[in-house]
Amino acid sequence: RILTRFLLTAEGRATEQPPLTLSLFFFRRRVAPSLSGILSALGNFLAQMIEKKRKKENSRSLDVSGPLRYAVYGFFFTGPLSHFFYLFMEHWIPPEVPLAGLKRLLLDRLVFAPAFLTLFFLIMNFLEGKDASAFTTRMRGGFWPALNMNWRVWTPVQFINVNYVPLQFRVLFANLVALFWYAYLASLGK
Repeated sequence: RILTRFLLTAEGRATEQPPLTLSLFFFRRRVAPSLSGILSALGNFLAQMIEKKRKKENSRSLDVSGPLRYAVYGFFFTGPLSHFFYLFMEHWIPPEVPLAGLKRLLLDRLVFAPAFLTLFFLIMNFLEGKDASAFTTRMRGGFWPALNMNWRVWTPVQFINVNYVPLQFRVLFANLVALFWYAYLASLGK
């Protein structure tokens, strides 16, 4: 019962929370990572469907391992890392800091995006059972085009996200856009 009344805030101090905040706490800790996994898997599924239409294939068979890999990545990496990165940004660059929105955007675009994309290629390489040379090849061929597209697509999205979306909904907002982003990334692997 005490746990329901006192939760840790982003600033690290205990505070009395209304029941709505408790449900948001549960959402962020339990539902958000699952949603990240589900939307990541759907992105891969979407990429496969687009690829089949583009090639005018009539077969109904899909590569189940692709959505499974993306679900693992979304559940264990996208959801948790995004959650803690947004908390870190909120703590490190509070809203009252001059040009906080621009500083957060630059931190996200110049530090988080390249690191997260590298992690994506590394984890996918591992989950596909490929060796280090395949990772190097994938990074050489796909990293810069993917990062360039990331900057084009995600910069306006993240501007809105870090400046206007409440902290507790930032991962959800990003996950909805990521559905289509993962479809793009999956198409790079084809």
